[in-house]
Amino acid sequence: MRITLPNQLPFYPLFREGIRRAPDRGFQLTVSQTRTALKNALRYIPSELHVHLAPEFLEELKTRGRIYGYRYRPEGDLKAKVIDEYKGQCVEGKAFQVMIDNNLCFDIALYPYELVTYGETGQVCQNWMQYRLIKMYLEELTQDQTLVIESGHPLGLFKSKPDAPRVIITNSMMVGMFDNLADWEIAAQMGVANYGQMTAGGWMYIGPQGIVHGTFNTLLNAGRLKLGIPQDDDLRGRLFVSSGLGGMSGAQPKAADIAGAVSLIAEVDVSRIETRRSQGWVQRVTRNLPEAFRWVNEARVGLQPLSIAYHGNIVDLLEYAVANNIQIELLSDQTSCHEPYTGGYCPAGITFEERTRLLHEDRLTFKQLVDRSLRRHFEVIRKLVDKGTYFFDYGNSFMKAVYDAGVKEISKNGTDEKNGFIWPSYVEDIMGPELFDYGYGPFRWVCLSGKEKDLIKTDRAAMECIDPNRRGQDRDNWIWIRDAGKNRLVVGTQARILYQDAEGRLKIALRFNEMVRNGEIGPVMLGRDHHDVSGTDSPFRETANIKDGSNVMADMAVQCFAGNTARGMSLVVLHNGGGVGIGKAINGGFGMVCDGSERVDEILRSAMIWDVMGGVARRSWARNPNAINTVNSFNRSYAAEYHITEPYLADGELLDNLILS
Repeated sequence: MRITLPNQLPFYPLFREGIRRAPDRGFQLTVSQTRTALKNALRYIPSELHVHLAPEFLEELKTRGRIYGYRYRPEGDLKAKVIDEYKGQCVEGKAFQVMIDNNLCFDIALYPYELVTYGETGQVCQNWMQYRLIKMYLEELTQDQTLVIESGHPLGLFKSKPDAPRVIITNSMMVGMFDNLADWEIAAQMGVANYGQMTAGGWMYIGPQGIVHGTFNTLLNAGRLKLGIPQDDDLRGRLFVSSGLGGMSGAQPKAADIAGAVSLIAEVDVSRIETRRSQGWVQRVTRNLPEAFRWVNEARVGLQPLSIAYHGNIVDLLEYAVANNIQIELLSDQTSCHEPYTGGYCPAGITFEERTRLLHEDRLTFKQLVDRSLRRHFEVIRKLVDKGTYFFDYGNSFMKAVYDAGVKEISKNGTDEKNGFIWPSYVEDIMGPELFDYGYGPFRWVCLSGKEKDLIKTDRAAMECIDPNRRGQDRDNWIWIRDAGKNRLVVGTQARILYQDAEGRLKIALRFNEMVRNGEIGPVMLGRDHHDVSGTDSPFRETANIKDGSNVMADMAVQCFAGNTARGMSLVVLHNGGGVGIGKAINGGFGMVCDGSERVDEILRSAMIWDVMGGVARRSWARNPNAINTVNSFNRSYAAEYHITEPYLADGELLDNLILS
């Protein structure tokens, strides 16, 4: 049986008013490359339809910068259904269809008609022909097969075995000399490269909730480490300022509310503001800076949490704060600065609509405006830092974008970026030493039944698996999951985020699988953000606190991917790019379907510990003190099955005397 798209031309779908659309990504192809791009798209289509579709695809390429194959998009909102409503030969095949549709529904996707889930360019796959073919393959997938997907293209079903992955995905794994944004853009326009971001191309995105616990942890620990807030206190009376209310950045006001802070978040796209306000993720909205800061002052004096969206540019907001001597304790940025010249950063001085027009009509002028704005952005942050503000790069490649805009003084050595930047990455200062080095990271799950009562049961079960007295991190996580339902975090299908270490993840995973086996809940999809202990190698973010020189190496992420594949996780993925841009990170993740079977128990026991401790081991070998202690304790506790290599520590004074003598 051949799995192929039908030879009937689909009706062109209607586009709903008010749904965000991706900007024109630019058409740069030569005549020869254009011909190849059209051939590449048409190879999904039966030959008799080529005469109808070739002109459509060429028009998309010239006006949108990509061939999306809009005609093949299903009509309406692709809201995730209950797992039993999908066709399939195995539970994993149906589970993955739930996850794909959840990534692309109107409530979650940034640009749903262009298959962009979040991060300005992060796609499930490249085009709607791939989407349809992937769904067809998932309907036919059995426990004895593996579906292989390369940059959105379903290569096909291959014979394997029940304890092998059901799906293996890679995205934009470019050969080194071509691993740069310029060559990637050509490859993307030609239809051979897909930007998977992190959890978009891995089908594990769960809306802004997917980052909210990490943002909460970051803000709370920033307050403890930099503002002297006690361990058992919150951020009441403190101001957090940032920008962005998109897919990931939209978590900022909700996380700040939960942490007790006052937050003021700038956003230039009014549609993103309205989305977050309608979902209850931001409390107030204004275009007026005096009004915004009046609200800020009232909330600070009253020690009340308050989240405010400012419809305007972050540079204008910060310059106003400096001019009016307004104190900002915590400051960051979450514009999509990994894509500064293709729409991820809107320059000060122009509107969001002008940004979109310039992207289409005058990319050179747009780039010049971006560079000028990034210089202003840098200068105003420097003034605030000099007044006592704690600024941290929130992993969006902001400081690298500033450096690339010509601001060399943002680098530590003033000449290149190899030694990092003058301000810390949040991983370097906070998340790395306080969470990743212990093994704590963004564990998550989806109740495939779509039932809220199943999510409530899993919340309670996860809470029972945590000992709040073991570490301060466990206490924070126990309180987080206790209050998760009350904080109304779900956007899309029934999902949850919960930071956990290796031991905690395994306990919770086995408990969930037992609950499925006993009929207490329906099947559960386990996963994590790739932004995790061992999931990503990225010198400006996830591995920013690796100081032994290996922060530029991608061995960890690749080994994590290979190890999860060997151990039989249901879905394994490996991407180039992530949240910081092509050539700046390699990241991987997994999905594991809990179907209640003993087979899944065995895979969990083997894979879950590996997925976390491989990263802790690398961090320990880099001589990170908390990771060394974690590995030492792990080696004692699991001596019968594991042993991680521990480093000997050299005497710094001995080496200095030797080298400098």
